[in-house]
Amino acid sequence: MAEMSSAQQTSTIVNKVDAAVSVGELSCDAAGNLKRWLTRPEYGRYQSQLQQMIEAGDFETLTTLFFESIPFGTGGRRGLMSEMGSATINARTIAESAQGLATYLQDHKQTSGGRAVIACDTRNRSDEFARLVATTLAANGLHVFFFDTYRSTPQLSFAVRHLQCDVGVMITASHNPPSDNGFKAYWSNGGQVLSPHDKGIIDRVAAAEEIPTLDFDQAVSDGKIELLGADLDTAYIDTVCGLSLSTARSLPGVFTPLHGVGETSAYRALQQAGFSGIEIFEPQRDPDGNFTNVPDHLPNPERFEVFQPAIERARETGGELVLASDPDADRLGACVRNGDGEFIHLTGNRIGALLADYILRKRAAANSLTSDHFVVETLVTTPLIGAIAQSHGVRVIDDLLVGFKYIGETMDREGADRFVFGVEESLGYLAGDHARDKDASVAALYLAELAAELREEGKSLLDRLDELYVELGYFTEGQQSVVRGGEKGQQQIRQLIDQFRNEPPTELAGISLGRVRDYGQHEIRSLPSNEVAEPLPEPRDNLLFFETENTEPRIALAVRPSGTEPKIKFYTFAQAACEQADGLAELKQETDEQLALFQQELSVWVGEVLKRLDNDTSPETGS
Repeated sequence: MAEMSSAQQTSTIVNKVDAAVSVGELSCDAAGNLKRWLTRPEYGRYQSQLQQMIEAGDFETLTTLFFESIPFGTGGRRGLMSEMGSATINARTIAESAQGLATYLQDHKQTSGGRAVIACDTRNRSDEFARLVATTLAANGLHVFFFDTYRSTPQLSFAVRHLQCDVGVMITASHNPPSDNGFKAYWSNGGQVLSPHDKGIIDRVAAAEEIPTLDFDQAVSDGKIELLGADLDTAYIDTVCGLSLSTARSLPGVFTPLHGVGETSAYRALQQAGFSGIEIFEPQRDPDGNFTNVPDHLPNPERFEVFQPAIERARETGGELVLASDPDADRLGACVRNGDGEFIHLTGNRIGALLADYILRKRAAANSLTSDHFVVETLVTTPLIGAIAQSHGVRVIDDLLVGFKYIGETMDREGADRFVFGVEESLGYLAGDHARDKDASVAALYLAELAAELREEGKSLLDRLDELYVELGYFTEGQQSVVRGGEKGQQQIRQLIDQFRNEPPTELAGISLGRVRDYGQHEIRSLPSNEVAEPLPEPRDNLLFFETENTEPRIALAVRPSGTEPKIKFYTFAQAACEQADGLAELKQETDEQLALFQQELSVWVGEVLKRLDNDTSPETGS
């Protein structure tokens, strides 16, 4: 019997894929992506291994690799690394991303060439992927600036502007686990790509076929890739330190980069600014994509567990402040020692409020504020920041979607010369006009200055928060999330959002939800009827914001799927007026308890919905 031809073999394999769909082992979406990789010539290097996996019936792994084409979310493309697959970060999907960026740029400019800058963090395979992006862009005719080793995301944003580049790329997965990596695309303003550029790039990514490339070393030798080093580092750090608002520098503390790039940016800025009392935490100092000495290997400064090793060091040395940047050093977390010697983990909302208060007080004292100046925050960030800004007579722009790129966009639209401070609750902060992304260096500098000034007065960051609560009211927030990975998990997240949209809870812990702002449907609906009350203008996002009416404390709830991780997030807010300083402790306790009850009943309601979804074993067939 004659051997089958290559075309016959492919046809046989494709038939097995179709058979897997028919018995529910593979969804239509996964099968469509898989068949594309099986039949298109540009995926030829992967086809033999894919055929072996299909012959072996390994459809569980194939589902993980192909259940989607990894999308651009609020932070670009981010996800699980693998050797292949449309749903993962691998050499092919990274090269496709770079090719899509290059071809869209040249179509947009209607000319060849252009300038790009590339950086990466310390994650596994980050350098490999960064070099691949550089050679792909250079092969498309762009002049590429390439950092000689790992750098921070805000320095990449700064470099795009400083070098007058058309685009930039940062290889990072931010605070995700070691298994992940990602591709962040930046436009000429130094901000992450926005509409219409994001859609245009996505279309070009999907259309990528054969992707040109060059030898990296040869491209450097030929001048097509230009290595960056100390000069740009100096320019960036000098710019950050030039934003200083105080000379107070006496502050014992500990800084940890969590095995990421923070030593090159945030810690260097602290040292250059004169904070010699803040030491770096040696066990988490070395670049390490496995985050070996970080608890659970999850380098997210939003997690109090991350700080425990550095806190132990602070106890030994008398440190009063512990700072941590995430792996690409765009986010900054903090713990502060209270009067009992215990370390309190500050949320992103509370750090943001402290920084806003500090910057505005300093600017007001220097007579450098007008009613045209503005503070920017996202929809899910504490309203305390808006209250602080209003107390100083500056504008508040607080209706932004989640994603710091919208803060950068607002800076450019409203005038960077009038921008005071931008903040999002997930530990993202920016002052100055040197970048258009959040910057842990600026946040570290200002938080350390504020702590040092308060220390001179015999106070702490916690004391200043209480003063703000007495003046403006007590504000507290919480965040919960449900993680659902894989194809079925994404389906459940969509179904859960639909449940909140179509049949939402109307009362939790005795608190009635009076209305919902639906940014996906562009409408405000009254509850409990869930009937449309009025239209809601742009922006558009799959976010639902529930509010109470005429309650004390005031409670609010925001629900949205994460743009960068396989989870759905629930943001809760409470605020109550403070009548007198000596009643603050009781007010905080009562408000915290009320919000905790609300969160508890929310968890129960969500759990019941998910239980129903888990019991639904019908296969997802896609569309």
